[in-house]
Amino acid sequence: MTISEVSKRYGLSQDTLRYYERVGAIPPVRRNASGLRDYSEADCRWVELTKCLRSAGLPIEAMIEYVRLTGQGDETLEARRTLLAAQRRRLEEQMEVIHSTMTRLDGKIAYYDDLLKARKG
Repeated sequence: MTISEVSKRYGLSQDTLRYYERVGAIPPVRRNASGLRDYSEADCRWVELTKCLRSAGLPIEAMIEYVRLTGQGDETLEARRTLLAAQRRRLEEQMEVIHSTMTRLDGKIAYYDDLLKARKG
């Protein structure tokens, strides 16, 4: 699969895909005889995971560490799990803050709804 196809498939720019590979956030992608990237399904799974991890707020440095650990084999399973679990905990904390904020906003919106109804009524 070409970089253009992968870009469209995952909604990432070609520059972003090149950057992820250059810094080690995804493993190196095989090149064809012309020197162009030829993404395999395994490469695409890495792109998909990287996109997921970025949307989860994982810093690029942690993504690079995850790829490095994966390359070291099964002896790093615990370290990889720990890295992902820590990010999940951070997401849970963010969700609690967001929920609290939404509850507060809902209260303010209801307050203004009541004021507006009283003016009309």
